Amino acid sequence: MIDRSKKITARFFLTPAGRNPVREWLVELPREDRRIVGKDIQKVEFGWPIGMPYCRSLGRGLWEVRSDLSGGRIARVIFSIVAGEMILLHGFEKKSQKMPSHDIELAFRRSREIAK
Repeated sequence: MIDRSKKITARFFLTPAGRNPVREWLVELPREDRRIVGKDIQKVEFGWPIGMPYCRSLGRGLWEVRSDLSGGRIARVIFSIVAGEMILLHGFEKKSQKMPSHDIELAFRRSREIAK
């Protein structure tokens, strides 16, 4: 029998000012790209723990959802697991092979805000 229940639920990170940076980033993407990123997040929700090619650990409690967008572009959503929830901390379009350290640091700072 196939288990069709979510293992973890995704929730957007909210800034202290009430902004929702990942959702704001998603809304700026073309509709097809939003659909791709959403389906990839959903794969993690239903398949957790899940590994490559959909998800990868970045260390320090951070994980990435890996999405291949239209036109050969690449997107990443960095998240952490807090109290059994997948907290979407930062989303961006990846421009180079190496993960940009400033994106990891931003996500890590946001994850520490949640822990307070």
